Amino acid sequence: MYHSPVQPEEAQQEDSAPILPEAAAGDAAASRLREAYLYTGQAKARALFAPFLAISAVAAALLVGWAMLGHVGLELIAPWLAAVGLANWTACRRATREAFPDAPRLGRKWPPVAEAMGLAALWASLPTWAFATQAPQVQVVIGGAMGAMIIGAIALAAFPAAATAWVATLTAAFCIAFFLGSRSLDLTLALTFIGVAAMAVYSVTRLTRWTYDQLDRTAKASAERESARLLLRQYERHGVGWLWQVDAENRLVYISPRVAALVGRAPGQLAGHSFPAVLGGSGPLGQALLARTSFANLEIEVRSREGIRWIGLSGDPVIDVAGQFQGYRGVATDVTDVRKTQERLTKLANIDVLSGLPNRGRVRQLLGEALSAAQSGSAPCAVMFLDLDAFKPVNDTFGHLKGDQVLKNVAQRLLKEVGRQGHVGRMGGDEFAVVLAEAANRRAIEELARRIIAAVAEPFTIDKTEIRIGVSVGCAVGPTDGTTVDDLIQKADLALYQAKAQGRGRFCHFSADMQNEAEGRRRLERDMREGIKSGQFRLLYQPLVDASTQSLTGFEALIRWHHPSRGIIPPLEFIPLAEESGIIIPLGEWVIEEACRAASHWRSGVTVAVNVSAHQLASPSLPGTVREALSKAKVPADRLELEVTESVFLGDTNGALDMLQRLRALGLGIALDDFGTGYSSLGYLNKAVFHKLKIDGSFVREAAKNQETVAIIQSIVALAKNFRMTVTAEGVETSEDFARMRDLGCHHIQGYLFGKPMSFEDATALANRGWDRQSA
Repeated sequence: MYHSPVQPEEAQQEDSAPILPEAAAGDAAASRLREAYLYTGQAKARALFAPFLAISAVAAALLVGWAMLGHVGLELIAPWLAAVGLANWTACRRATREAFPDAPRLGRKWPPVAEAMGLAALWASLPTWAFATQAPQVQVVIGGAMGAMIIGAIALAAFPAAATAWVATLTAAFCIAFFLGSRSLDLTLALTFIGVAAMAVYSVTRLTRWTYDQLDRTAKASAERESARLLLRQYERHGVGWLWQVDAENRLVYISPRVAALVGRAPGQLAGHSFPAVLGGSGPLGQALLARTSFANLEIEVRSREGIRWIGLSGDPVIDVAGQFQGYRGVATDVTDVRKTQERLTKLANIDVLSGLPNRGRVRQLLGEALSAAQSGSAPCAVMFLDLDAFKPVNDTFGHLKGDQVLKNVAQRLLKEVGRQGHVGRMGGDEFAVVLAEAANRRAIEELARRIIAAVAEPFTIDKTEIRIGVSVGCAVGPTDGTTVDDLIQKADLALYQAKAQGRGRFCHFSADMQNEAEGRRRLERDMREGIKSGQFRLLYQPLVDASTQSLTGFEALIRWHHPSRGIIPPLEFIPLAEESGIIIPLGEWVIEEACRAASHWRSGVTVAVNVSAHQLASPSLPGTVREALSKAKVPADRLELEVTESVFLGDTNGALDMLQRLRALGLGIALDDFGTGYSSLGYLNKAVFHKLKIDGSFVREAAKNQETVAIIQSIVALAKNFRMTVTAEGVETSEDFARMRDLGCHHIQGYLFGKPMSFEDATALANRGWDRQSA
């Protein structure tokens, strides 16, 4: 049986093992532990030879006493023999007791040394004192006995200092005895004594040094093992980790009590049982043990009294010196809290905080799973993209807090309508998604979309405020419409784009035509960017005349795109795409710069008007662009007009007004184009921003046959007069229209009657010759 290096505490503590506080740490603690083991080894060695030394000392004393009997009185020999016997018996008892104490402790070096010196001095006292008076044959006995006693220092080899003290004391006594008896001592005998003593001293010294070194190495190894044992005990006790070991058959040799307690058993009851079986029949653990290679971070689910717990296991194979596999040993840690934390973080990473729905990343995962199942099975899947209609005005009007509450309510309505048919997620902003794992029935998808549209269209009551919005839905089916998650998302987005283009509250399935249209828009966008760089865009100029004098007052700049292969592309085809893609910003900058350059070639007083979109007004760089264009062309600011439509007030109203006021502060004219055809802007006319209102051509044509339209025009003119604005009538094509608009009070006229959009050259010629109606 292979034994674990870490056994239960009761089995590990040997009787002689020193107990040191486990709080001891560092080099000082290791040194103390080593000294303790060294002293224990020395004490055991001393106890082993103590009887031999005691018997030898008593026997030598008896021999010397017998030799001196007749030359030394018995009244001296008897007490001396009694003292030697008693002293050696006491020393032997003490050596045995200290070698196997009830509570071992660190020893001190001086007691063994003092004891050795005392025993040696006591033994040598009488022979040294009587040596000089003894006959030669007695002196030989005394000298031989002293030599034997010197050699007896071998019994103290474990304590080099004590052995040295023993030898030194006897040698000193021998020298004293020699000195006292030198006159009667034979030289040959003296040299013999000296030689024996020298050899004894040399041999004992070498032997004690070797013995001490061996004990020191043994103590060092034992201290290292004990330090490791204490560290492992601390490792287990403080809950950092647990230890386990199995044999070659995966049977438990050792397992920490805390692991045993986790499975509701005692460590002794688990010994010899299969480790995987103890942990609930874990297949992954069994496979890892069969591989006979190191493994780490293997997480096992364990059913305990506290419920489900997760244990992380790491292990290394145990190979003996012969290269044979002996089992595994390793560590285990409770990773339940770590897993719970990871699960919470994963949930947070996959959940939209506001709505509680799966977020964009989780929607992609769900769609990926549904698509994989659809590709391996027969039932297709689907993804529906939802975009709220008219939600931005909710934030602008009621604030973001109520807007967030609307989003939460929308999420709840979507969950109610979708139910178990699929998963609802929030993609961000006011966009949601529905993933359907089974989408074989397209009618069912359309029915679900209708229910969603109807549910979202119902008014929301937030803090007693009724809010109405809508939703548009686009759908793509996989793997029919796409074989990847990105492909399906793109197709659903195209379908949503088409649904929004058709109006509010619409649903569209993806079709190949949408893809072709999208590719066409991408090509057109790419060509537009290239067209700006290569100068494919042109400006045409339509005259504006004074209604009373029919004299030229200015031009409106109208952009045209001369595509090298497609010919002239109408503005209605590329301007919306330019606004969607952001190209309207560089394109608008070019228009303003080109219009100012053209105005610099016209006579003073002739103005140029440029249309500006809501996207341009949202750009902080617009005032700088205007200033730079005017400065570069050396044109006064009052000769440039910017025309905006009422749609600029649908978004960030405060931002749009602020930008218009900044532009007005430059000295520009600001005209409100197509007034009356869009959203009511009456509330913004008193902001001192606009200097002109432009009446759409549809009003001009309707005025010839509809008296109500005439009344509307009269109201617009009166309104402009109250706000000190001028009025321009657009789309004037006949003399009757001109006379009617002039009589209704319009200040300026624009239309085919006075000129179609013309090139820069024709506009320059017209502006510089002072054209009017009579000269046409």
